[in-house]
Amino acid sequence: MEHIKDSFTGQYCPHSGAGVLFLVSMAMASIPHAVASQQDVPPSHRGNATTASGEGEMGQMAAHMSLTTLRPVSAGDQQRADALVRAATVAIAPYKDYHKALADGYEIFLPEVAQTQYHFTKYEYGRQARLRFDPSKPTSLLYKKTADGYELVGAMYSDRVDATEDELNERVPLSIARWHQHINFCKAPAGQQTSYFGPAAKFGLRGSIATKDACEAAGGTFYPHLFGWMVHIYPYETDPKNIWSTNDDDQGHDNMDHAAMPAMKMP
Repeated sequence: MEHIKDSFTGQYCPHSGAGVLFLVSMAMASIPHAVASQQDVPPSHRGNATTASGEGEMGQMAAHMSLTTLRPVSAGDQQRADALVRAATVAIAPYKDYHKALADGYEIFLPEVAQTQYHFTKYEYGRQARLRFDPSKPTSLLYKKTADGYELVGAMYSDRVDATEDELNERVPLSIARWHQHINFCKAPAGQQTSYFGPAAKFGLRGSIATKDACEAAGGTFYPHLFGWMVHIYPYETDPKNIWSTNDDDQGHDNMDHAAMPAMKMP
């Protein structure tokens, strides 16, 4: 059994085979983040959310995404969220020059894969985040590619895969933001790599297969979770609905909800 490192939290998971490492990498480069239905999105986010209740690809995407439950606003929630925005702004300010991020130990995740948004990840911070929350130490910095490098747009915080919603709420109020987790990944058997793509996709995070039984019946390998819990924050946004948005392609943030699996090289 080979232990594969979770590329964002630094957590090691018991998956076998080097091919699984590439599976995880490609999954992260292609994950659809926006699957919340309009009625489940805070008022500040409405009009910016992608509906997952429809048929076809959007319905399939919903089967591969777990979102925390939107909670009623409690006293102090907005103040806590505002404080986190301020803390994140301070934490990421030194990294407007992406060279500084690289020098401080952040690594570009999948730099060879064309993406709208790139995660620069510090695995040590990911490991620390499993034990405690420190807004000054985001697991990943979020950048857009530019003609001469990268432009900083936000940050990503993480938590362990089995964190409860109460624990996540202690970190970021669930009335303001929704953490997400990628689930129900079926790795295609050899020779069926094309089934990751298109509206009739069977495998991967856009596929119709979302259960262990169906995956095994199709000859695939099932992974109930990819990575732990994650939440993105875009503190430079002036519109509040975009600061914690889960669907913000129109703002230049990449949720991969319309992307196929780029550079898929499944063994």
